[in-house]
Amino acid sequence: MDMRSHLVFGTLYPAYYSFKAVKSKNVKEYVRWMMYWIVFALYTVVETITDLSLAWFPVYYELKMAFVFWLLSPYTRGASVLYRKFLHPMLASKEREIDEYIVQARGEEFMRLVNLGSQGLTMRCAAVLRCCEVLHDTWFFSGVVSSYTHALFKILLGI
Repeated sequence: MDMRSHLVFGTLYPAYYSFKAVKSKNVKEYVRWMMYWIVFALYTVVETITDLSLAWFPVYYELKMAFVFWLLSPYTRGASVLYRKFLHPMLASKEREIDEYIVQARGEEFMRLVNLGSQGLTMRCAAVLRCCEVLHDTWFFSGVVSSYTHALFKILLGI
């Protein structure tokens, strides 16, 4: 499936009908689209893996498009079928373990993000400081970059 078809049929069309279901407060349609989004999330993960290994297959992209149409079709209700027969039973049986994993991953990921953000900020400040030093050394900009700015960046970097 090319990117435009994936965007239109896999996400924009269902997103619009999800909006309409929420707006109309139609519980039946709301549940239908929630099941679709759960199935589509799993499909997206599987697609990422299969694209790497099966893209060479002659009708691979046509099969992907047909599968998305099957998921979306109000006649086949493919997403509802997959959700009710496979995903719901599997998720219900593993719900406690998944919740525990998410709680553990949140704590670890939060610390990783804090460290990554700190490293990124330090790198940006160092780059700005280097630019200021270069500009300060240039005779044209010597009056523009004051020693106060230079000192401020050194304080921010802990130099």
